[in-house]
Amino acid sequence: MINRELVNPKSIVIIGASENIRKPGGKVLFNILLGKYKGKLYAVNPKEEKVQGVRCVKPEDLPNVELAIISVAVNHVKGYVEYLAKEKKTKAFIILSAGFGEMGEEGKKLEKEIVAVVDKYKAALIGPNCIGVLTTHYNGIFAGPIPKLDPAGCDFVSGSGATAVFIIENGITLGLSFASLYSVGNSAQIGVEEVLKYWDETFDPKTSSKVKLLYMENVNKPDMLLKHASSLINKGCRIAAIKAGSSDAGSRAASSHTGALATPDKAVDSLFNKAGVVRCYGRLDLIYTASVLTNKELKGKNIAIITHAGGPGVMLTDALSNGGLEVPHIEGKHAKELLGKLFPGSSVANPIDFLATGTAEQLGIIIDYVNDKFTNIDGMAVIFGKPGLGDIYDVCKVIDEKMKTSEKPIYPLLTSAITSAEEIEYFKSLGRIYFSDEVMLGKSIVNIANTPRPYTDFTEEEVDKKKIRAIISKAKNGYLKPEQVADILDAAGIARVPEFVSAKKSEVVKKAKEFGFPLVMKVVGPVHKSDVGGIALNLKTEKEVEKTFDKMTKIDGYKGVMIQPMISGKEFFAGINHEGKFGHSILCGLGGIFIEVFKDTASNLAPFGKDKALEMIRSLKSYKIIKGVRGQKGIDEKKFAEIIARLSSLTQAAPEIMEMDINPLLGNEKDLVAVDSRIKIEK
Repeated sequence: MINRELVNPKSIVIIGASENIRKPGGKVLFNILLGKYKGKLYAVNPKEEKVQGVRCVKPEDLPNVELAIISVAVNHVKGYVEYLAKEKKTKAFIILSAGFGEMGEEGKKLEKEIVAVVDKYKAALIGPNCIGVLTTHYNGIFAGPIPKLDPAGCDFVSGSGATAVFIIENGITLGLSFASLYSVGNSAQIGVEEVLKYWDETFDPKTSSKVKLLYMENVNKPDMLLKHASSLINKGCRIAAIKAGSSDAGSRAASSHTGALATPDKAVDSLFNKAGVVRCYGRLDLIYTASVLTNKELKGKNIAIITHAGGPGVMLTDALSNGGLEVPHIEGKHAKELLGKLFPGSSVANPIDFLATGTAEQLGIIIDYVNDKFTNIDGMAVIFGKPGLGDIYDVCKVIDEKMKTSEKPIYPLLTSAITSAEEIEYFKSLGRIYFSDEVMLGKSIVNIANTPRPYTDFTEEEVDKKKIRAIISKAKNGYLKPEQVADILDAAGIARVPEFVSAKKSEVVKKAKEFGFPLVMKVVGPVHKSDVGGIALNLKTEKEVEKTFDKMTKIDGYKGVMIQPMISGKEFFAGINHEGKFGHSILCGLGGIFIEVFKDTASNLAPFGKDKALEMIRSLKSYKIIKGVRGQKGIDEKKFAEIIARLSSLTQAAPEIMEMDINPLLGNEKDLVAVDSRIKIEK
């Protein structure tokens, strides 16, 4: 738990304080002094009388102290924690020392013992193996540089200390300010999710930061993240996050770094999507996204690009358009008026190009027209470099003033990092953030615009929970019998093709006559029927049924056969996969053999309703097939969405389901029915 003593301590002791600022215990003391900490500060170092002007004391001579920052050899840490918590009433600990859970089982054991002590005395613990904590009250980190601290800046939590430093450096470069940094290290007691929870539970709309940044290599508590991220966003915050380890190799790297297994990436995508978190994939991506989020909210998808350099305007247009945003043509009476106020050769068609000779005054006029008169524009990007015709202080002043009064967001792109270095520093001194790369800016705007609001309010599809529970309670672990699968589909309200299962030829032949021809026959037993020749299509006669039955009895793993009427339609797929601590993912896509060839699937974490299921369907690359293409009729996408939503409800009734495939789900413009299904459970 994060407490007041960790965030705003009235007294701090540095265990392992040093005169040497190249050591963590020396640098953290240096940073605290640099930040002019207002509380009582103590140092413990048995080899020194004073360090950096702070008198060293023996632990037994310490008064009660609220926060201890520990930077000593790993084998001494537990002893200090026990002594301070018990004897000095210390309620917050930051352990900078490494050598714990990230090193193996012995380190994990020691880590757990320390957490047990901290929990016993109802204290807070950050770390171990971290760079510390930074708030507007104290600089409790041993790394640098220390960013500009502002309660209205970004709150930032990171699972990696070094990465946090690099991200902060990138932010400082662009003018981004920070309100806090929590480097959670091994997350022994407090991890990224607990920090997010603290931000949510202490959020004040008047004083709290509105932008939260996360860097994580493992999602330990997805339910906690979903709950508190959704809550914060609904309170008016925006959240951007990097979840590293999205590839197999990246997962291995994350595992070796943190000592924790990286989490399934599609499940992370679904979780962030559901929570309304903007997902980023790199340091600059996160910083650009944060910088856009600190601006006024873009309330539409139409952007005006104001530039005196054609190339960057074209590249920004491409980045926005490729991401689904619009750079609409500007024309009409007001466009003609504006053109008359610019130099000959200018263009207002959008991008609005006012030439290399354009002035700050003209820029101000253009911004006013975009804000006040061009009602089809929702936001604007201003691209201005230094064309070598003088300084651009006046341009910086105009952009700053217009950002104060404009109702629409203005994204300032100052592209001359060297020749305009002094002017850019001046712009940042006004409290402004700037952008230097038009493509990264465009992608960040697109990513934010395409991230949905938190998804928490929906209607579940009704299923027969009593019948489902009765089936599951009697079933054994593993794959359910075909008749059990059929009963669950019926209870879930999912239409299926009639089927009959038997190991007796006479019964199969009799049922075949009742069904009528043509028929499909499938072997019961082997999981992958097509791989072993266990599927026969278009059986048209009684003799073909008998011959195929005899053939299937010879297949290894044979337990019987299933016959069904053969129907036609397009093949789709829907299914369930249990994602460990994330719960159940519901998947959909093209079915039959195409699922393995094209791998065109969409997924979402349960539970959700038909609206989210429709989003999944419409995100598929094969959506045109669903709608109908080149004269071919499509399928009823609303029925498809209902089936997907029913699978979501099924997971709530039967959480024991580990895997479920409906493949194919055969459809036409009127019907959509399950043809072949399997379910695996684990109690």
